Amino acid sequence: QVQLVESGGGLVQAGGSLRLSCVASGSLFSMYSLAWYRQAPGKQRELVAAVTSGGSANYADFVKGRFTISRDNAKKATFLQMNSLKLEDTAVYYCKATNPFNYVSWGQGTQVTVSS
Repeated sequence: QVQLVESGGGLVQAGGSLRLSCVASGSLFSMYSLAWYRQAPGKQRELVAAVTSGGSANYADFVKGRFTISRDNAKKATFLQMNSLKLEDTAVYYCKATNPFNYVSWGQGTQVTVSS
């Protein structure tokens, strides 16, 4: 089990960039698969991007070419680089970690607001 803390959210103009960070405490971080989700007001939480323990990444269609997920096992961290932000990217972004036994941990979320 890991504890996750996200940071890096904020207010940005459309077309701008933000980099979200999620730092974990606990052991065996390198064995976890990691993901970023988001939840906009009145909508369900949705997958944004994920990276496996082996480093393979996949993305939701609505962020392909704009967002990049990465991980740094030495720092026990995962990052979400968000470029070309759109108004519809406004949401609370959550970090999720899944261990090899499918136990899931969530962070508390960080707000991203994109303005026109």
